[in-house]
Parts: sequence; C-alpha cells; structure tokens
Amino acid sequence: MFSPYYRRAWRQGRARADEHCALNVCLYGGGRNRWTMTERGARHVRRSATRFEIGPSHLQWQDGALVVDIAEMATPLPRRVRGRVVVRPSALVDYVTALDADGRHRWGPIAPCARVEVDFDEPGLRWQGSAYLDSNEGDEPISEPFTTWDWMRVPLPDGSCAVMYDVGLRRGGERHIARRFHPDGQVAAMALPARHGLPATGWRIDRRLRSEGSVALQRTLEDTPFYARSLVHTQLAGQPATGVHETLSADRFAAPWVQALLPFRMPRRA
Repeated sequence: MFSPYYRRAWRQGRARADEHCALNVCLYGGGRNRWTMTERGARHVRRSATRFEIGPSHLQWQDGALVVDIAEMATPLPRRVRGRVVVRPSALVDYVTALDADGRHRWGPIAPCARVEVDFDEPGLRWQGSAYLDSNEGDEPISEPFTTWDWMRVPLPDGSCAVMYDVGLRRGGERHIARRFHPDGQVAAMALPARHGLPATGWRIDRRLRSEGSVALQRTLEDTPFYARSLVHTQLAGQPATGVHETLSADRFAAPWVQALLPFRMPRRA
C-alpha cells in the first residue's frame, strides 16, 4: 500500500504486484519496539493455494488458522525479528465493498473476530488476545482516488467488533462505512455516530473518529509524516470501548520529500 517502488513502477507503466511484496511487522511497548517492512521482488516470492512465502518469512493456512512465521530484520536499527503469530478466526466472512467511487479499491474483512497467539524469540515476548484480519486491494496507488482516510476497529464486550471508514475522495465527496461483525460471521450495518476530532499528530495530520459519546486519545503508536496509528477510547453500540484508529494523508504520502524518505523505513531486495 505504501511502497515508493510500486508507485514509481506504476507511473512508468510496469507495476506488477508480485514484484512488490513485504511483510510489515510492528511491535510496540516494553522497550521492545520493532518495525519491519522489507520489500522483495518476484524472485523472492512463492505461493500456493494455502501458503505464501516472502523471502525468509511465510504465511500458511493450517488446521483452520493463519500461521505466520516471521524472520525479518527491523529498520532503521538492524535488529532481528523472529517469531510466530497464529490467528484463529471465529468465522470467515465473505464480505467485500468498494472504498472509492469507481470500485478500484476494495476492502474485505476476512476474520474480523478472531484470537491471536504471539510467540517471538527476538524480541522475547509471548501473549494472546483479540485479533482482526482483513484485506485491502487496489488497482492503482492509494493516492490516486483518496485525499484522506480515517479507519477504526473497535472490539465490543459481546465479542463482536465495529469497523468504520471515513474516506475523502479526490474528485469530491466522501465515502462512509460502518459495519458490525459478529463472531458467527454475521454482518450488520451500523448507524454513523457523530464525528469527533482528536489532537493532531506530531507531523500535524488531523485525526477524526466516530463515537456516540466522549472520545480520548490513549496512545499514539505510529507517528509518521503521512500516517498515524493510535489507541483510542470511544463509545459505540451504547458501550464504552477501546479500539485501534488509523489516519492517512494521501496528499502527504505522495509528496516528493516523503517518497524520498520512505526507502529508509522500507528497504528493497529485488
């Protein structure tokens, strides 16, 4: 999604998806923060119906669970990231919807209600908890149809989760999506609560989220020139809840100075 190499290849009319593959791992907290996003070309990629290999790392479906074996190197400080993540869906969901007016960008939650088991040797950490697995696909760079993007996923006390999108479209207008996903795979539309502002990021990107009541920024996990990921407090379905919120400035992402910085966080192995 954020590859400067793909964006350059697309502009030159030679973009191929299998030439731009990366496994993005973000670990936060406890002095063990790690970030990996090494892009690899087609000669480093292999796939079958149940397995996807990207260099030394691979993902595979095994006994109804998605097993991710990670062997990467963090950037910008070169530290190893080695471990296994197992995502166990409560149900698989067959739901896809367009994010833009022309249907060139699509979002589909694969397992919106799931459990995760995390076991890393480097850095040493183990935990279990709530998980979410989805898919975003597009036929062009993200900066072509969008100007801004606010996304939020909030697990609710009954085991369901709410997902909301507020997308600014380059040719005018906005696209709003609010869905509630239940552990049995059922999908229900939600009324759009009011939109509230959060404090701007350190890079002066505005953040907004939906809530039926008060909102609060609990922690900014990722603060970059064009993108932020945060833990937020909100209120949905009549209940207070904590969720993950993401903000994207597509205009900032497309700026030449940001494109020049990205390779420092996203090296490439052709």
